[in-house]
This record gives sequence, structure tokens and C-alpha cells, in this order.
Amino acid sequence: MIEVRNLQKSYGETQALKGISFAIRPGEVVGLLGPNGAGKTTAMKILVGFLLPSAGEARVAGIDVTADPLEVQRRIGYLPENAPSYSEMLVQELLLFMAEMHGMDVAARRRNLERTVDECGIHDVLTRPIGHLSKGYRQRVGLAAAILHDPDILILDEPTTGLDPNQIVEVRELIRRMGKTKTVVLSTHILPEVEASCGRAVILIDGQVRADGSLHELTRSRVQVVTVRPDDPAGARALFESVGHVGEVSTSPAEDGFHTYRLRLEGDHEVAEHVAEIVRARQWPMRELRRDDKSLEQVFRELTETAGEVTA
Repeated sequence: MIEVRNLQKSYGETQALKGISFAIRPGEVVGLLGPNGAGKTTAMKILVGFLLPSAGEARVAGIDVTADPLEVQRRIGYLPENAPSYSEMLVQELLLFMAEMHGMDVAARRRNLERTVDECGIHDVLTRPIGHLSKGYRQRVGLAAAILHDPDILILDEPTTGLDPNQIVEVRELIRRMGKTKTVVLSTHILPEVEASCGRAVILIDGQVRADGSLHELTRSRVQVVTVRPDDPAGARALFESVGHVGEVSTSPAEDGFHTYRLRLEGDHEVAEHVAEIVRARQWPMRELRRDDKSLEQVFRELTETAGEVTA
């Protein structure tokens, strides 16, 4: 649904995007994650035809965003960070105006309006001026305007910025529901946002893609940890080294005669069952057997710190 190839964007001497590439398949909910200034908003503005790239290519639903931005905009729903609206308009007036802008006939207008109002939970504020609404309701109205024409692709830039915790939960749930039938790209620098709403993350740092994969892939460790009390610690290490797909094995004493072994794996293989068989066969007391997976926060911090070292 979305394909980006070597996308670059410069503002004078500042290079906001330095040749990013990624592809998003139909039905995916993808978090475009990165610190402030990473290039997330710039990438989104190019995808929706608001900005022209300096180089590279972006396609949405097979359409070149540079060659035919209007057709791209017909296919997508876009919620910018600060959703534009007319504060003096009533909510229903804004939505009817948006329906007319999309060229809907009367029947489609009524049908889509009822569906959107129900999905976004804004029935109680339809007759209120937008300027009198809370930040949470204004964000819901902006989302309603973005999905009113029932697009297959949603592009959401920082959709929960400025919301209170209850409103954040409500918007996340709304995004999850829409992700069942639509392709969603969600830009944020808030890690729980991605963990709660997305199945995959593309991490941008300093205008470059530093990681791209499912949350499972990004946080999956290639280290198996086992803590046991063996009769012969050196012999136990040798046994663990003999397990298939295991490379280096390091060990450190724990307490009460226990030792912790860290088995570095060659590839994303599962060796826990084999390790457990070794322990059971020798009847060693075992305190721990786990994969040393990382949190998304750890992954993000490591990538950010590495990028800082490279820049320095």
C-alpha cells in the first residue's frame, strides 16, 4: 500500500531525510517511531502530497505522490499533529462540509456520517462549536474528518499529543479497531503508543531508518539465559556450548552455588527445550531459563545512543 525508496528531503543546508526506504503491506498497522526532529512529520507530509521530496520516490496505493498528489489524497485519511478545523463551526457542519468536499451524494453522505460518528464516539457533541470542545474531542473530530470518506489508508501524525490518559486510551482503542480493516501509519515519539497500537515499527533517527521490523523481531534477543547449580561449572559450560546454533557461552557465578550461563545464538533459533533436557538429565537445580529479550524502550535507547556516538 505504501512504498518509499531512497526518500530525501532538505531544507536549505538541513537534510531532514537522508535516503529512507520502507514498504507497508495492506492491513498493517505501522508505527513510524523516532525522537523529535527525526524526520517523521517530514516523511508523512511527503506521503500525503503536502511536501515535495528533494530526491527519491514515494508511492501510495501504487500512485506516485509527486506525479498525482490529488489522487493520493482521495485514497488516504490524514490526521496532522494539530488537526485543522474551523473553531466557529458546529461539528456536524464540519463533517457535512468535508463530505461535500469529497463529492459524496446524499445517500453516501448520510451513511458515512452515521458510521463515522459512531466509530469516533462524537454523537454527543455534533451540535457544539468545535472551538468549545476539549482537546480530546477535537482530536476525535479530526479523526472523524479523516475517515469520513472511508479510505483504505490512514496516516496519523502524533494522534494522542496533548490528550489526558483516559483520552489516550480511547484514541488507541479507536486506532486498533480501524486497524482491523485499514492500513494505518502512526507517527509518534511515544513508545507505549507503538506497543499499544502497532504490530510493526520503523524507527527513524537523524533522518535515517535505523530499524524496521515487527515488535517481536525488534525486541527478540539472540541470547538464551539459564541459571543452574551444576556439579561441574566448567563441564556445564562445555555442554551448553555443544548445543546446536549456540556460539559463545559466557558464565558468571550467582549465589548458593548457582551459575548463570549466557548462550549467544547464531541466528534466531530456539534452544530452550534442548537446554532444559540437559539440565533435567543431570538433575541440576534450575532457577531461571529465559530468552534475554529487550523492551522496545531498550532498543530505542540503544539505537539513539549509537546514532549519537556516530554523529559525534
